[in-house]
Amino acid sequence: MKRRIGIHTSIAGGIDKALERARYLDCSTVQIFSHNPRGWQVANRNAVEIKRFRDLKRQFEIFPVYIHTSYLVNLAAKQKDLHRKSIDMMVQEMEIADIFGAEYVVLHTGSAAGEEARSARKRSVEALKLISERGTWKAGLLLENTAGERGDITSRIVEIAEIIDQAPPGLVSGICLDTCHAFSAGYNFAQEEGIDALATEIRIYLGQDKLRLIHLNDSRRPMGSGVDRHEHIGKGTIGSKGLKRFLQHPFFCGIPLILETPKKTDADDVLNLRAVRQLIRG
Repeated sequence: MKRRIGIHTSIAGGIDKALERARYLDCSTVQIFSHNPRGWQVANRNAVEIKRFRDLKRQFEIFPVYIHTSYLVNLAAKQKDLHRKSIDMMVQEMEIADIFGAEYVVLHTGSAAGEEARSARKRSVEALKLISERGTWKAGLLLENTAGERGDITSRIVEIAEIIDQAPPGLVSGICLDTCHAFSAGYNFAQEEGIDALATEIRIYLGQDKLRLIHLNDSRRPMGSGVDRHEHIGKGTIGSKGLKRFLQHPFFCGIPLILETPKKTDADDVLNLRAVRQLIRG
């Protein structure tokens, strides 16, 4: 089966416009925000927009569709109000995913503010339990690894596994692996041994079937920097050779790819998608 490649696409002008933009770029998968990711307000979508999105998804054969959650969501928040609002927002994100027929919702599991990370992960687990009590959804939830910045609680595979192991059955489908985040957290994509080690960790702690999405990004900062700064494909510190090794590694070669590379103009998406396709072809 041809590898599914896409980008994070704007929903400006209507959520259905994201699929038209993805089609124009010859994408076979796509990631979107369902609303403004820097606000708590979620706009109501009308029936015409919903039907058009579903129709275009089928017509263009764009799948899976991934919805990335709001930047404000923090399931590990110690503040009760933020914790409650994050849970409410996650319920809405899951409901929106089902309304539009999206296959997955991608979530950063949370951030610890001046406390031990394990306690924060426990709060994330409790939040996931409360979310599961609010409904059941066809869409699956994917937990994304982080870059190891201050407060991050899931920059290592074993830390994500700790949450998934305790999460209620049926809610979390697996993980989204971000290459920039992993590299910044100390996984060395520039070397074959580093890629092998990452594959081994995923296999041991999660199982290969739990890897459902790759956010493919180069890194502006060096390996192990603990800083989340995405870069254009082949222009960062992972580089073309490292990304090529990763893309062609047997463990990772069949997983859908979404690019979250920098974008100043529409030409940036074209160039990054072209670079990825060239790396895959070898």
